[in-house]
Amino acid sequence: MPYPENKEFTTILAKIDAWLGKGLPFAVYRKPKQEKVTAVFQGDDSLYKTIDFEDEGFVFAPFDLKDNAILIQPDELLTRTFKTESQVGKNMIEISESGKKTHINLVRKGISEIEKGHLKKVVLSRKMEVEFATSPVKILQNLLNHYTNAFCYLLHHPKVGTWCGATPETLVEIKDKQLRTMSLAATLPFQGDEKPMWGLKEIEEQRMVSDYIQERLGPVMEELHIGEAESIRAGNLWHLRSEVTGTLYSGNDIKKVITALHPTPAVCGIPTQTAKSFILKNENYNRSFYTGFLGELNLSKVGETALFVNLRCMELQGKTATIFVGGGITSASQPESEWIETQNKSRTMLNIL
Repeated sequence: MPYPENKEFTTILAKIDAWLGKGLPFAVYRKPKQEKVTAVFQGDDSLYKTIDFEDEGFVFAPFDLKDNAILIQPDELLTRTFKTESQVGKNMIEISESGKKTHINLVRKGISEIEKGHLKKVVLSRKMEVEFATSPVKILQNLLNHYTNAFCYLLHHPKVGTWCGATPETLVEIKDKQLRTMSLAATLPFQGDEKPMWGLKEIEEQRMVSDYIQERLGPVMEELHIGEAESIRAGNLWHLRSEVTGTLYSGNDIKKVITALHPTPAVCGIPTQTAKSFILKNENYNRSFYTGFLGELNLSKVGETALFVNLRCMELQGKTATIFVGGGITSASQPESEWIETQNKSRTMLNIL
């Protein structure tokens, strides 16, 4: 296959094609607002897992961590620069209304649980399937071109599947006891140069996430600071985000931090275990790696770890792409509006197909 653009990057593209042909695992990714792309290639098709998160490699973890996290071994590492190409304006894609009634009924059920006092917030999702004819390497290039502010990736394991995405949410970054994460919630569509007008529902949803992080991370941190909420753009969407920084106590391992944060209120709800039980019982499909987390685990010489929540993602199977979308439900939610939010979120992946 010819790779005319980004000639320095073609080494990685050619390697991806070779590894797909051999049925071998790999993960290729770029962190937000960077040009460097990193590729992790595993030399055999074994399915490795990490339990204590002290291993080295690329981790790919499911929503329900009891299934353990997949680890792609760094038998070969490549880094290349990817030069973003100029983009033409995106067309507004017609999106199927299939599944609308089912999702609206699910949202109503979630609101009912909140009104009964069982939940403060629950994140409810759905999946949609679309046919596509774009190659994996072209999908990766499209992701890197369209979503420079997101963590973009393409991952394949013959015993897990092929996944890709462009997520705006950091789970956690740790380097030399210094921790950084974020409180991210609320969604509005991007419309020209207009600033988003956040309502009570969105502001309350983001505040609950910040409060949760304070409660969960506080005991394992020497100090913790949560910044003011600000509007940030991710592709064709706006979100509310607060930066979270702090210093870990000596002796605290990364597993304590991960289990304190995952699953976050942005993908599960509050109280977390009650929300998780409601999701597993009522969504009627397996999220698998959607709303799990992924990223580099102890890959650099200083043991730096950077993990991201697996949002705005899809699974590629043959010529069918399964796109996953969801939204946070609170007492102020309107079922029709929540449906529209999931439709807007689906455009992130549809745009790159």
